[in-house]
Amino acid sequence: MQNFSLHTHTIGFDGKNTVEEMVRAAQSVGFEKLGISNHFIVHSQIKNTKMYTYALKGAYYNIYNSSFDEAIEKFKPHYEEIDEVSQKTGFKIFKGMEVDFFAYDGWREGFEKACEILKPDYLIGSAHFICCHNTLYNTHDVKNASKEEQNLLLHKYYQNVRAAAQSGMFNFLAHLDLFKKTGLGRESLFEADERQTVEAISKAGAKVEINTSGFKLPYDEPYPSKRILNLLAEYEVPVILSDDAHNVERLGDSFDKAHQMALDAGIKSFYDPFRAKSFMLMSKKEQNSF
Repeated sequence: MQNFSLHTHTIGFDGKNTVEEMVRAAQSVGFEKLGISNHFIVHSQIKNTKMYTYALKGAYYNIYNSSFDEAIEKFKPHYEEIDEVSQKTGFKIFKGMEVDFFAYDGWREGFEKACEILKPDYLIGSAHFICCHNTLYNTHDVKNASKEEQNLLLHKYYQNVRAAAQSGMFNFLAHLDLFKKTGLGRESLFEADERQTVEAISKAGAKVEINTSGFKLPYDEPYPSKRILNLLAEYEVPVILSDDAHNVERLGDSFDKAHQMALDAGIKSFYDPFRAKSFMLMSKKEQNSF
């Protein structure tokens, strides 16, 4: 069973506990390593989204950034804290990012510059926003759109996930069917999108997380769905277990259940970057050449 977590969040972003509290909890559940992967979201229109107001109310002030310089300055002290806690506790903590992938001109160049400066150990690709008709939609905004608009936005969401996989930038991709959290995207209408997306992930040699936070929803399944787990098995896509822990109670939660569901779906390849022949966390060379 996997004895580490790489998808976690801490206070100051949208987590509930400090880095040191997360480390102490990781030690208590028997983890040997821990990765902290707070949100790295940069878009020029990000502060115009409805979710930005809620982010400020929740003190998630480090999440949404309209420039890479702004995001870099927020991450510098965060990464310094990780190094300090790692030295203090003697527990190895890896510095990650959960990155919202955007395809607009100049985004990749700006992100590469940020990585050169911050030197993250690993990157998780995600998509919490969709750009359509010059408007930036958050997952929750889509819930309030018309059915026709919802369908269009979900199609665009899967296009964005495919682009993230094809970029070759990420160690693995997060919660493939994120819109399940709002009750959307479960219809058979989206089966073609799911297959096309998993096929693109497979061709790109990308990896996917099985995110146990999905068990909090009323579907008795993680992110992604059982339907997508079957596709990951069919296309032989490697998976990694994630708890997406926003508090200490979530660390390692339901890993055994998710692991068994993966086996039941026929998944045979589990991605462990610490045991791979080629250590997959990003080296300095890779940071400058992805």
